[in-house]
Amino acid sequence: MESMATQSVVNMAYLSLGIGIPVTTLLGASYTRFASEKVSRTHFYRESVVLTSIASVLELSTEPFFAVVQHCMLYKIRAIVEMVAAFAKSITTCGIFAWASWNGYDIGILPFALGHIAYSLVLLCGYSGAIASAPSRTRFSFLLTRIKTSDKSGYIAGMFSVELVSLSANVFFQSVIKHLLTQGDTMMLAAISTLEDQGVYSLASNYGGLVARILFQPIEESSRTLFSSLLSAGEAHNLKPARMHLIDVLRAYGVLSALIFPLGPVMVPQVLHAFGGRRWTIPEVDRLLSLYCLYIPFLAFNGITEAFVSSVATGSELRAQTGWMGAFSACFALAAYTFLSIGNLGARGLVYANMVNMTVRIIWSLSFIKRYFRQYENHMGIAEFSLSPYTYVAGSLMTAITITSPGLFDRSLSGLVQGTIFSALYGFFILYLERNYLKTLYFRFRQIRKPVISTHKAQ
Repeated sequence: MESMATQSVVNMAYLSLGIGIPVTTLLGASYTRFASEKVSRTHFYRESVVLTSIASVLELSTEPFFAVVQHCMLYKIRAIVEMVAAFAKSITTCGIFAWASWNGYDIGILPFALGHIAYSLVLLCGYSGAIASAPSRTRFSFLLTRIKTSDKSGYIAGMFSVELVSLSANVFFQSVIKHLLTQGDTMMLAAISTLEDQGVYSLASNYGGLVARILFQPIEESSRTLFSSLLSAGEAHNLKPARMHLIDVLRAYGVLSALIFPLGPVMVPQVLHAFGGRRWTIPEVDRLLSLYCLYIPFLAFNGITEAFVSSVATGSELRAQTGWMGAFSACFALAAYTFLSIGNLGARGLVYANMVNMTVRIIWSLSFIKRYFRQYENHMGIAEFSLSPYTYVAGSLMTAITITSPGLFDRSLSGLVQGTIFSALYGFFILYLERNYLKTLYFRFRQIRKPVISTHKAQ
């Protein structure tokens, strides 16, 4: 049975390749054909689009291997391969840029395309090499292979599990809409604003996205795995630990938000100027980075709430969520048009639109979570992960001060030191206000650690 399940997962992975090749070809040709004149004049533009399309197909070719890694929970292999691939991409991109700069060549965006090629090749070679011996041990094939089944509905039914196809279709359409929501900001900015606004927004989103990936993505991924393992079968006795974990993460994000909202607009420009020098002394960059700090907590809350929804939702609930995602896309498009075209706010307008988008998604996810626990007569209210009222007051006052006083500290080493001391004092004050919550976490951690320590001593 295990080999049949693994073979079914491998077969399903080939669907992404079958869909991805024509979609990549269509989108690549469209992007080359309809790009603005200013963009198309970039050096090696068409060559870069072709190379990126090839790299995308190569990356899709790893899906059968990746599916087996996920199915067998070989997370160590995934971490090693993806880390090496990301390192190869960075080295390739930076190395080619440095070589071109030293030799006086203008090669445009070609290094990014070559970096993507390097990433895809390392990913393909790494996964195929790391699990090459898996089929011989578990009796399945990485090729598209018919599964022996009692289903008499034909050859395709023997190739793919009907249940998996149905579930994958739901997830696929949801992923398309989520991709539009995730990349919609870039699409809207490219369609409406100037290249200068696009560059400034790209700088802010890349730095802010890096922080989000480092801090929040590991929590989101591990929480999704935990929720799936505890609640996938709808077992009521697992509700308490899953609920407790969700509340802990939401409240921890609340404390982090109380720190990020006031301190981000103060410290991010300071750090950028300290390490970036005078080249970053651009008021628009400062304003956008300060505003993007306020957007990061929205990313955090949306990530953990949607991780819970995706872990416990049934097929019909996923279809309903996909429909709501369409409504969220329309909401985002309307907000983006309002802020960019009518408000003429440029890149800052796009951050505001993303905040609106994340807010409606968080509200929907929280309402789903509340309904989910209610059906098991295990209620979960907002008050359970709310912070102390004094924390909200202190955070609101400090945020108002830092936003209305952008020049609170000067752009010098002494200003950086003053800002650091100011941030540390405020941080300790917030932790003091939340001391009861921190004590609860500490004692809970000790109770978890005691059995482990006792076991080691006994051994």
